[in-house]
Amino acid sequence: MNITRENIDALNAVVKVDIAKEDYSDKIEKILSDYRKTANIPGFRKGHVPMGMVKKQYGKAVLVDEVNKLLQDALNKYLTEEKLDVLGQPLPKTQDEIDWDAGDFSFEFELGLAPEFEVNLKSKKAITHYNIVAGDKMINDQIENIQKQYGKLISQTVIEKDSEVTGTFKNEDKEIDNTVTLTLDKFKGAANAKKFIGAKIGDVITLKTKGLYSDDHELMHALKIQHDDAHGLDIEVTFTVTEINQRELADLDQELFDKLFGKDGVKSVTELKEKIKEDAEKQFVQQGDQKLLNDITEYLVENTKFDLPAEFLQKWMQTAGEQQLDEAQAKEEYEKSEKSLRYQLIEGKLITENNIQVTLEDIKDHAKNMIRMQMAQFGQMNPSDKELEDISARVLSNQDEARRISEQLVSQKLLALYKEKANIKTKEVTYENFVKEVYGDK
Repeated sequence: MNITRENIDALNAVVKVDIAKEDYSDKIEKILSDYRKTANIPGFRKGHVPMGMVKKQYGKAVLVDEVNKLLQDALNKYLTEEKLDVLGQPLPKTQDEIDWDAGDFSFEFELGLAPEFEVNLKSKKAITHYNIVAGDKMINDQIENIQKQYGKLISQTVIEKDSEVTGTFKNEDKEIDNTVTLTLDKFKGAANAKKFIGAKIGDVITLKTKGLYSDDHELMHALKIQHDDAHGLDIEVTFTVTEINQRELADLDQELFDKLFGKDGVKSVTELKEKIKEDAEKQFVQQGDQKLLNDITEYLVENTKFDLPAEFLQKWMQTAGEQQLDEAQAKEEYEKSEKSLRYQLIEGKLITENNIQVTLEDIKDHAKNMIRMQMAQFGQMNPSDKELEDISARVLSNQDEARRISEQLVSQKLLALYKEKANIKTKEVTYENFVKEVYGDK
């Protein structure tokens, strides 16, 4: 067997594999001999079928199978030994119909090669890492929500500004019929809320959906419709009032604190505020880190310049998926996935150059910590090592879950690398200002 490579350019190559008869003949003889021992052919006793007949019936199929196996093994070994970093999979070049009686065969494969490039984490302009804090407004709003949640409902006959109103939204044409409980402060603008003030049980209020809420998600919940249906919806709906209540706020006393945090977990309003702030900011850390990860990913993709074997990859995509694509579909798919492919190459280089590794022990430890936190939410604060070991083993037996955890750990290690080596500035903001600055004032 002989394997040669012709480099077309820095990103494309053709590998030629020459297979001679002596590379496979012994193996085929042995397989056909084994077939002869077990073949059931009418007119012959088992094991006494003439070899010529066995070869005639099975020879070509065995030859094709063995040559293909030999070809794939040789090609994979060659790519490994030559340390060729290929994209996609080798593509067999189109050739005339193979003469399987020839004895010697030649096959050619197109290769798409990974580009050479350098990654620079030090951007000229510093990338912002948001340190998100819970401001006084958020903490006070959270305390008021707690007081409402644990407060008493007092029945009312007339809707007032701070009433909780239960009723049914309806529109026959759109088949809307949904009962909800709402507060007037959720409406966009004072005009809609004003229609409710003074209304009584049984009253029917007519509303326009356009401009009813600032957020489409609020409209989705109120009308129980899909997001696509809520976006830009401009119809009339009726709201029939069925119940009116005012919520008396719960007292901020030790009884409430104990309900929230257990006996003497919190002993004052000051401690309550500190606890709410601490719990909220733990959640915000993940959001700040995710924003940083997204921004650095975007920076790396936009500023790490290299070419890709685009023509090869589009050709490979035509046959790589479950469904075959035509040339135009493959080009469209390539354009959609190019950015992701570029980041995969950049990420792979960073992982190799910085020796980032995720071990089986890392995955097990992460799974155990995840299980420990989940069990704590259900009041199981001290699970045994055996419990954690057994549950984590079941979780990790799912290959998709094990892969997800591994990818999560790689992201964490890359984030640590970015924090250490990238040009980052820290900016402290309240959660409200973070949402405005990052997502716009929606």
